[in-house]
Amino acid sequence: MSARLRITSALLWLGLLLLAGWWISAHLQLTGDLRKFMPAPETAEQKLLIDELGEGPGSRLLLVALAGADAPALAAQSKALNAALAADGQFALVANGDADLESIPERLRPYRYLLSNTLDSQQLDADYLAAQLDERVQDLGSPAGVLVEPLVGSDPTLETLKVAEALQPANAPRRLHGVWFDRAGKRALLVVQTRAAGFDPTGQQRAVDAIHAAYERARGDGTGTLVLSGPGAFSVEIGGRTQAEAQWIGTFDTIGLVLLMIVAYRSWKIPVLGVLPLASAGLAGLGAVALLFDGVHGITVAFGFTLIGVVQDYPIHLFSHQRPGVSPTQNARALWPTLATGVVSTCIAYVTFLFSGVDGLQQLAVFTITGLVVAALSTRLLLPRLIDPSSRDFADSRLLARLWSAIGRLPRPRWSLLALALAALAAIALAPGAFWQNDLSKLTPVPADALARDADLRAELGAPDVRYVLTLQGRDDEAVLRASERLRPALDALVRDGALSGYDMAAHYLPSAAVQRARQQALPGAAALRTALDAALADSPFRADVFDAFVDDVAAARTLRPLSRADLAGTPLEAGVGGLLLGGNGHAIALVSLSGLEDPATVARVARLNGASLLDMKAASESLVVAYRGRVLAALAAASLLLALTVWIAMRMSVVAQRRMAQAGAPPASPSTSSASRAEITRATAQRTVRVLLPMALTTMLILAVLRLCGVELTLFHLVALILAAGLGLDYALFFDHAGDDYADQLRTLHALIVCSLMTLLVFFLLALSSIPVLRAIGSTVALGVLGNFVLALLVSRQPAAKGPRAAETAATPTA
Repeated sequence: MSARLRITSALLWLGLLLLAGWWISAHLQLTGDLRKFMPAPETAEQKLLIDELGEGPGSRLLLVALAGADAPALAAQSKALNAALAADGQFALVANGDADLESIPERLRPYRYLLSNTLDSQQLDADYLAAQLDERVQDLGSPAGVLVEPLVGSDPTLETLKVAEALQPANAPRRLHGVWFDRAGKRALLVVQTRAAGFDPTGQQRAVDAIHAAYERARGDGTGTLVLSGPGAFSVEIGGRTQAEAQWIGTFDTIGLVLLMIVAYRSWKIPVLGVLPLASAGLAGLGAVALLFDGVHGITVAFGFTLIGVVQDYPIHLFSHQRPGVSPTQNARALWPTLATGVVSTCIAYVTFLFSGVDGLQQLAVFTITGLVVAALSTRLLLPRLIDPSSRDFADSRLLARLWSAIGRLPRPRWSLLALALAALAAIALAPGAFWQNDLSKLTPVPADALARDADLRAELGAPDVRYVLTLQGRDDEAVLRASERLRPALDALVRDGALSGYDMAAHYLPSAAVQRARQQALPGAAALRTALDAALADSPFRADVFDAFVDDVAAARTLRPLSRADLAGTPLEAGVGGLLLGGNGHAIALVSLSGLEDPATVARVARLNGASLLDMKAASESLVVAYRGRVLAALAAASLLLALTVWIAMRMSVVAQRRMAQAGAPPASPSTSSASRAEITRATAQRTVRVLLPMALTTMLILAVLRLCGVELTLFHLVALILAAGLGLDYALFFDHAGDDYADQLRTLHALIVCSLMTLLVFFLLALSSIPVLRAIGSTVALGVLGNFVLALLVSRQPAAKGPRAAETAATPTA
C-alpha cells in the first residue's frame, strides 16, 4: 500500500469514527439513576431503601438559607423566591413559613372541614362560633385583616388557613416578618422539594440552577448570599468537581501520552494512528450499550473509558515490534495469538458481570467487552495497513541493551516469592481495622464543612432524618393511614419526652376515610348550624346574611365522599402525601419521617408496641452492599477459574506448535516416546502457565496488603480496579512469555512494556491524586498494580536469552 493510500485510509477511518460519534450522540440517552448500579433488593427493608433513596422526601429536599442582609430585606427576598419557585413546575413543594391560601386549589377547599382537625375536639356550636367571630373582629382591625377579610363570609373559623398551614413541613422553625428564620434571626430559611428524584443528577442540576436564577432576581440590587444544601445540592457539587477534575486529568493525560509516544517512537504519526483503535473501542462500546439498553448510565461511560484504557497497549505492542524486513501485517499476525489470549482473558472477568443481575454492571460488561474486541481486531486487521514499513528495529538500542543486561543479572526469585506471598497474606489477615467498607456515606466526596452546614440547616428547619424512618404496612392506603393515626399519641409522647423533636406522616395531610367520615358526622345540619350562627351573631357586629356561603359550604361538606390519594394529583398535598405513602397492588406502606432523633432504641421499642418498625437506612444500605459484594466476588471466582483455563489452553497450543516445528522432518516416534512427549508437553504447559499467572496473582495479594497496611477499607470500586490491574498484569506476563529466549524480541517486548506501563501509570497516578473517593480508589489500586505486575513479570515471566550479549551470563544467573 502506497503512502498516499495509507493516509487516505486513515482519514476514511477517522471519518467513519466521526460519523459513528454523531449517530451515537443523537441516539444515546444518558441516565444518572444510581439504582442501576445496585442489585435487586431481596428484603422489604432493602426495597424500601431503594425507593426512599430515589423518591423519598428526604432525597428530594433542598434546604435554602438566605443571609447577608437585615431581617426585613431577607424576609422580602424569601417571599419573592418562594413565589418564583412555587410557579416553577420543577418543584413539588416550596415552603418558607408564609402560608399561602392560593396554594390550595379551589376543588379542595370544600374538604377543609374534613382535612382540618378542628372538629376532632370542637363542635360548631353557638359558643365556639361566637368566640371565632370575636377573633375575626380583632383580626380585621389588625395587619392580618387583608388576609382574613376574603375568608370571613365563607369560612369564619379559618379552616382554610389551618389547612394551608398544615401544608408547611412539620416541626417548622420560628417565624419572623412572616417567614422562617433561624434561632439567631440572621438567616431566612426555605424548604424546597423537587419533582426530580434524588437519583436524577440532571434534574437536580436544573433545579439548583433554577433556584440560583430565581434568587438573583429576588435579590435584585440588594445584598445577600444564598446557601444551598441537601442530597440534590451535593450531587450537583460532586458532579461539578468530578467534571473539573476530569478535565485537568484528561488534559495532563493527553499531553503526557502524546509526548511519551513521540519520545518512544520519534514520529508524529504514531500517536495519531494509536488513537484510532482506542476511539473505535470507545464508540463501539457506547453503541453496543445504546442498542441493548434503554439508557446508558454516566458511570458506565466514565468507568468504561477507564477500563478500556488497557486497549492502548495493543497498538503499542504493534509499533514496538516493527522492524525492517517484516511487514506490519506479518508483525500483527505473529503477535496475534498472544494479543488474543490477553483479550479473551480480560473479557472473561467482565462476561461474569452479565449474570450479576445488576443493570449497571451488565452495561459495564457490554461496554468493556465490545471495546476490547473492537480494539484488538482493529489493531490486527486495520492498523497494520496504515503503518509505514519500519526503517529501524527497537531492539537496536544501546540503552535497552544495557537495561536488559542489568535485568538479566538480577537473581531469579523462587523461594523468595513464597516468602513474599506469606508476608502479603499475613498483612491482609492481621492488619487492624475492618477489611470491607460497607458504609456508603464514607465514600462521599462532600467536604466536611458542607456536611456540617447541612446538619445545621436540618436542625434549624426540623428537616427529616435521612437515616431513620418508621414504617407501617397494610393491605391498602386506608389501613396504613388508620395505623398512622393510632401511632400519633405514642409519637407525641416521645416528642414530649425528648426522644425526638418531631415527625411527619401522610395522615398529617390526608386523614383516613374513617376520620373524614367522623368529621362529617360532627358537622351540624343546615338548620342547626343556622340556629347556632344566629345565637353567635346576637352580640356581633356582623350581619347574618354575610355567612350564607358558610352555611352552604358546611352543608356541601356533609355529602362529600372522603378524599383519597388519587384526588391529590396536581395539588400541593400530592408532594406531602406521595413521599410518605407508598405501594399498591394489595400492599401499602406508610412512612413516618423523624427529626431530631435522640434515642433510637426507645423509638424502636415504642414503634414495635404500636405495630410499626424503625428502619435504619444505614443498616439496610450495608446489607445491600454486602449482598452486592457477594455477587461480585462469586463472579470473580468463576472468572479466575475460566481465566486460568484460558491461559492453560493458550500455553498448551503454543507448546504443541513449538514441538511440531522442532520435530518437523524427524523420524516417527514410538508409542513410549509419544507418551513421554505428552508428559513433557503437560509439564512445559504447566510451567509456562504458572509463569504467566504468578505475577498477576502475587501482585493482587501485594495490592491488598499495601491497602490494608495503609488502613484502607476495601470497597466495590477497589474490586473493579483489581480486575483492571489483573488484566494489565496478564498482558505483561504474556508478552514476556511470547518473547521466549529470542534476545532481539525480548528487547522489543521490553520497549513495548516500558511504554505501556509508563502510559498506564501516568493515567492512574493522576486518578490517585483525585479528591473523588471513587476515582482515588481506582487510581491508587491500578497504579500499584502496574508497578507490581511489571516488576514481577520481569522477574518471573522472562526467559534467559539464547543469544545476544551476556546471554550465557543471563542463563547462568543463580536463583534466590
